[in-house]
Amino acid sequence: MLSYRHAFHAGNFADVLKHIVLTRILAHLAAKPKPFCCIDTHAGAGQYDLTSAPALKNREFDNGIGRLWHRTDLPPVVAQYREVVSRLNGSGELRRYPGSPWLERMWLRPRDRLILFELHPTEFVALEGFAARDSRISIAKEDGFAACIGLLPPAERRGLVMIDPSYEIKTDYRQAIDTLIQAHRRFSTGIYAVWYPVIDRRRANTLERAVQNSGIRRIQLFELGIRPDAEGSGLTASGMIVVNPPWTLWPEMQEALPWLARTLGQHDTGFYRSYELAGE
Repeated sequence: MLSYRHAFHAGNFADVLKHIVLTRILAHLAAKPKPFCCIDTHAGAGQYDLTSAPALKNREFDNGIGRLWHRTDLPPVVAQYREVVSRLNGSGELRRYPGSPWLERMWLRPRDRLILFELHPTEFVALEGFAARDSRISIAKEDGFAACIGLLPPAERRGLVMIDPSYEIKTDYRQAIDTLIQAHRRFSTGIYAVWYPVIDRRRANTLERAVQNSGIRRIQLFELGIRPDAEGSGLTASGMIVVNPPWTLWPEMQEALPWLARTLGQHDTGFYRSYELAGE
């Protein structure tokens, strides 16, 4: 099933959380001189036009990046994230939104590598245009779950694996965890970021318990919700599970998450969760 297209959801509150965490990890990797490799298992199109018909259908970006665009009271990591998005828009109106590959490419240096997987035919064509003539980027029309395992450990011995399926297929929940466990066995010092949606809290809880029981150490969870969980009400929250997080990530998110919950929450019902799922 390949009907999911992120263009309908680009820039929403889930992207805000996902991309704040992602940019903090990338900044950490780029702060050290040794090269790194970034692998994105479900890359999408690279960037999105917020004036397109898909983006305007439900205008999900209005309750995400749109609410942050003109604020003057952003916490530091939120301000840094908005500044990154502004590089795609210049100093004017919010019209374009970066996907994870655009953010990942922004942090690449000459000796770093980015490997992108995408199966959706329309998204893959866009990704080809995005990656054209950049020798640091490789793209493949393959199942990122399976393909990423064979690339580990990377030659650089430093890097990030971004596991970000749509969860449109229910087996994605199990596959995301299985991929994390297999990848960690091959590359235990790498950073892993697993995004998850909260549409059915039971599925999210099962995923969380599976990560906690995996035997992997050094795991943090960050979740942002805009309204209380309710069956049949769509996406109410989303989270990022990070293995081997940068030491700076926890304090940064403790400052950002309460502010985001207040600012993006609907009718004063926003909430957040941050947990250390496994210590050293």
